[in-house]
Amino acid sequence: MDDGRLKEIAAAHPELARLFEEGLAALTAAADEAALDEVRVSFLGRKSRLTEILRSIPQLEPARRPLVGRYGNQVRGELERRIGERSEELAAAALTRSLAEERIDITLPGQPFPAGHQHLISQTVRELEDIFMGLGYQVAEGPEIELDYYNFTALNTPEDHPARSLHDTFFVAPPASWNAALSYPVLLRTHTSPVQIRTMERQRPPVYVICPGKVYRRDSDATHAPMFHQVEGLVVDEGITLADLKGTLHHFVREFFGSDRAIRLRPHYFPFTEPSVELDVQCLLCGGEGCRSCKYSGWLEILGAGMVDPNVYGFVGYDPEVISGFAFGIGVERMAMLKHGIPDLRLFCDNDVRFLEQF
Repeated sequence: MDDGRLKEIAAAHPELARLFEEGLAALTAAADEAALDEVRVSFLGRKSRLTEILRSIPQLEPARRPLVGRYGNQVRGELERRIGERSEELAAAALTRSLAEERIDITLPGQPFPAGHQHLISQTVRELEDIFMGLGYQVAEGPEIELDYYNFTALNTPEDHPARSLHDTFFVAPPASWNAALSYPVLLRTHTSPVQIRTMERQRPPVYVICPGKVYRRDSDATHAPMFHQVEGLVVDEGITLADLKGTLHHFVREFFGSDRAIRLRPHYFPFTEPSVELDVQCLLCGGEGCRSCKYSGWLEILGAGMVDPNVYGFVGYDPEVISGFAFGIGVERMAMLKHGIPDLRLFCDNDVRFLEQF
């Protein structure tokens, strides 16, 4: 707004000219955005004197209304433009000061973002798979929701076996999409042995497989969980003997726990193997001297195994007079606990980063 226009406004409405000059002086004196906002509110806000003058136009004489309205809007528009320009000046000045005063050391290393890794259980499963795949085994998988036939019957498990009770096993109702004439109960598998039966149904000997996966039993304490992991193995071929089983397990123990670890086999009973054995390994803590962990025996039981019962072959159409085989079952959590000295099974499921980062 030039001086001529300002004089014209002063002649028509002295107060508008005075407000304009005061507004210019105030915004020129504003040193930052906060002060400039105060100027904007004081001279252009809803309660400012300029707004009151514009609102009072309807009460003026008809001849003065157009004049006051025109000059009032000119003053408002000019003040808004000057305030905008002043805001840009203050922002540019702040940026200049920031560039001159602030420094960033770009040579400092960045803040590292922690990378995740496999859970200890997954690591242990992979390690077990690598050991047996090195011996020529293949990995086989099957459903976790299983039929009683594959989980018990085809494995030569008697009808009155405790594992078939509701106390020990999770039985479930089959979905509506299943065959309505289904004659076998449905359950969450209690071991991965059903995968062995399914594999033998599809494949003629020789069979060399391991079956990793989750299994479910109604247990829950420091050393048992309702869901845990197993890696079971099955070998069926001509001329397989208990000596082959012992040699295989001895190799596994040396690979997993160390080459100086001794083993022993003890007679046991399982419905699907005959003869059956349990494998003990020399105590990892005392080296066989005897301690509380091994109950001063010097040995720790780690898995069950045995020669496949000939009755099992009848369910898959194998000739027990021609072939023989062995099977074993490894608890993954137990292997990890023994190898790494973990005292409580529940630590695997707590998702405590302090625990997981150690492995």
